[in-house]
Amino acid sequence: MGMEPAIETRTTCPYCGVGCGLLTRVAADGSVSVRGDPDHPANFGRLCSKGAALGETTGLEGRVLFPEIGGWQASWDESLDLVARRFSEAIARHGPDAVAFYVSGQLLTEDYYVANKLMKGFIGSANIDTNSRLCMASSVAGHRRAFGEDIVPGIYEDFEQADLVVLTGSNTAWCHPVLYQRLLSARRERGTKIVVVDPRRTATTDECDLHLAIDPGMDVLLFNGLLVHLTRSNAIDQDYIARSTTGFAEALSVAMADAPSVHEVAARCGLGAADIRTFYEAFAATERSITVYSQGVNQSAHGTDKVNAILNCHLASGRIGRPGSGPFSVTGQPNAMGGREVGGLANQLAAHMDFGDPEAVDRVARFWNAPNIARSPGLKAVDMFRAAGDGRIKALWIMGTNPVVSMPDASRVRAALQACDFVVVSDVTRTDTTRFADVLLPAAAWGEKNGTVTNSERRISRQRPFLPLPGVARPDWHIICDVARRMGFGDAFAYDGPTAIFSEHAALSGFENDGHRLFDIGAFAAMGEAEYDRFAPRHWPAPCDGARAMRLLGAGRFPTPDGRARFIAVRQEGLACPADARHPIALNTGRLRDQWHTMMRTGRVPRLMSNAPEPTVEISPADAALNGLADCDLVRLEGPWGFARAKVVITDGQKPGTAFLPMHWSGLYAANAAAGTLASPICDPFSGQPELKHAPINIRREEVAWAGVLLSRRDIRPTGFVHWSKRSIEAGWLYELCGTETPDEGILLSQRLLDGFARNRLVEYTDRRGRTYRVAALDEDGALAEALLVAPVGQLPPCDWLTALLASRQPLSPKDRLALLAGRSPVLLPPIGRVVCACFNVGVNQIADAVASGCASIEQIGARLRAGTNCGSCRVEIRTLINADRLNAAE
Repeated sequence: MGMEPAIETRTTCPYCGVGCGLLTRVAADGSVSVRGDPDHPANFGRLCSKGAALGETTGLEGRVLFPEIGGWQASWDESLDLVARRFSEAIARHGPDAVAFYVSGQLLTEDYYVANKLMKGFIGSANIDTNSRLCMASSVAGHRRAFGEDIVPGIYEDFEQADLVVLTGSNTAWCHPVLYQRLLSARRERGTKIVVVDPRRTATTDECDLHLAIDPGMDVLLFNGLLVHLTRSNAIDQDYIARSTTGFAEALSVAMADAPSVHEVAARCGLGAADIRTFYEAFAATERSITVYSQGVNQSAHGTDKVNAILNCHLASGRIGRPGSGPFSVTGQPNAMGGREVGGLANQLAAHMDFGDPEAVDRVARFWNAPNIARSPGLKAVDMFRAAGDGRIKALWIMGTNPVVSMPDASRVRAALQACDFVVVSDVTRTDTTRFADVLLPAAAWGEKNGTVTNSERRISRQRPFLPLPGVARPDWHIICDVARRMGFGDAFAYDGPTAIFSEHAALSGFENDGHRLFDIGAFAAMGEAEYDRFAPRHWPAPCDGARAMRLLGAGRFPTPDGRARFIAVRQEGLACPADARHPIALNTGRLRDQWHTMMRTGRVPRLMSNAPEPTVEISPADAALNGLADCDLVRLEGPWGFARAKVVITDGQKPGTAFLPMHWSGLYAANAAAGTLASPICDPFSGQPELKHAPINIRREEVAWAGVLLSRRDIRPTGFVHWSKRSIEAGWLYELCGTETPDEGILLSQRLLDGFARNRLVEYTDRRGRTYRVAALDEDGALAEALLVAPVGQLPPCDWLTALLASRQPLSPKDRLALLAGRSPVLLPPIGRVVCACFNVGVNQIADAVASGCASIEQIGARLRAGTNCGSCRVEIRTLINADRLNAAE
């Protein structure tokens, strides 16, 4: 009999808020393959580089498989008893506000729901906040101020139906690449115009009609100027304003005082007046226009005002909830929206109900049968960790997130966790944060979890399990309910699975709603197991009466007491912490194309690490010249809240006076390269979202004397080095090391990394002056286990062939051993070079060879190598290589 074919499982991607559908398959050997679901309405089969590589992330390396107490393996009963006892004791002695949960947009809606219910409903505190505070809170606050509820009116089809798309504060090509490809398809098919507002030149600006390289933080002024222009050019909808809104006159008056002319806006934004006029006139003349915004707007001490400045322009023109028209907030995490729906933010209640409404508090208390329900907002993320540090919070539970890296002023967060009496962390892998856990709990990972997520267009999709739970790991909802029962709340948490939790969440959304809240999924409250298993992607609202809509707010009625939207008068404020003589550079942070959050998943995939293999900081040529810096120099970045180190990349994409450091590098992948140590903890007064997009820093070069490379099968964390970083390679890891010591001292320091290998299994070479060192450690079979090369800066030999030797696991021949001593390959191996296309693992050298042999367009490169034919995120870099070849030929 033949082997039965593997069954494909429909599920949802665990990365960004696009919410792409996936088809996963587990082979007989346990390997996982992933492809895009052609029937899912978010992506229609498309995937980005990260999604396409998900099958390579399901191994158990680095997984937390068993509970630990104080770093020692423990049973579930011991661990959960301790968590429940310590939380109960803290509440009994100090009150419910002495404990807190910090949760994550990586949780499923069912996990989020029970965590929120436990903390707010039964512990009686609102001290539950989420890492979505760092990305979406300003959008939530802006929506609520303008619309009365946290509503994203549009759907993804609007990207394809708009005639003008404004992308502001969003590197969509890298952060939401599947949506960006849908937009580019519309551009090719129907001529959609694209305007990008971003201080940086990014992959997104490569195919736009107009790039407004605005000075950091000036978004309110730009959109106030647009509101003024719409009014003066008679492009506002007077009937809509009169019928469906309030507050227009005041908002316009403030905008006119703030942005009296295009020239005033241009001068203060650092833009040309002609470019601003082009933008304003295009928006005024284009009925079908959407404004897509993300972290560049939200992550600001004035993020809520930025959101409302955008919403004001759409309200004034009546472009809300119509095909191809409206403001569109795109979320950063797979279930940021689901967390907002259940009340995962400290200032929310549940199901879009608010602490400011006593009737809502009473309603939720009655539904949950929770008389001790919290009745006022809790501590938001930044304040929560401050409270943990100063002793107000005695017990803190962190679920599925890595705040030691991702939070601003990260050094203070680290100190807070050290000072807190009791810290629980439930997570999938070991992170910088798990090192501070008094109790560490093994949680289920993507592929093992069962529940729902909601994407940026309000579409609910299922995440379905296709892998068994490893070790004794449990789903987050299960862990939370186990603790709730031990704390005495068993009756309220007696769920037999995620179906029951989702049904209760749906029932609460419709409970005494009567159309007052647009978030209503009451139609799903009676779902059974079979229907939940078959649940197909669908938008909310879905009330019991069956009156469903895809787009919202298009009829001009809003979930406010009077049914009208509110214009919010906003003015351009100064930067929360501007650059000065001591810190003259404005640091921006953001995502890399192939990485996700703090790299706990993507960092283990060699092809995802190859495009940007080490921490770098991008600066302008002017700032490089001013500071005497060259490409690849190691620099120290220092600001008011901390320091970091990275290698310099000089690029015309940065405006003078600005720099860009990716957000991903954690202490597990580099020494002192985390952007969070530099980021400002100053928060928006309305949303509590910190200013992550602007921090003043200075940059100075580190005088590096030696460099080293270690290739190893071991996953280690080097110590004692001025700077190191690591990346995954086939069959192991590659570590880049450097230091300010003399080369011979660097050799002695680096040799410690080979401790534990027998001397008779080392192949070594040291030059007579003690400046160059090469050593290989062999395993018992004579195969390469590790290789270490140390040399003065700029004198390290290429090591691609060593990577191939490590991956081969074959005994070394005498020729290989001689080559190791010589530091060069015995056979000429053409390396593919740095990976440009991560979807198909195509390197820069392969593309360069194809260009040299006659490929003169991205399409021709795609036809030969497949590069650029999937998610399209690499197309900009491919075009750059083609253009560089043309330039060289012309010279």
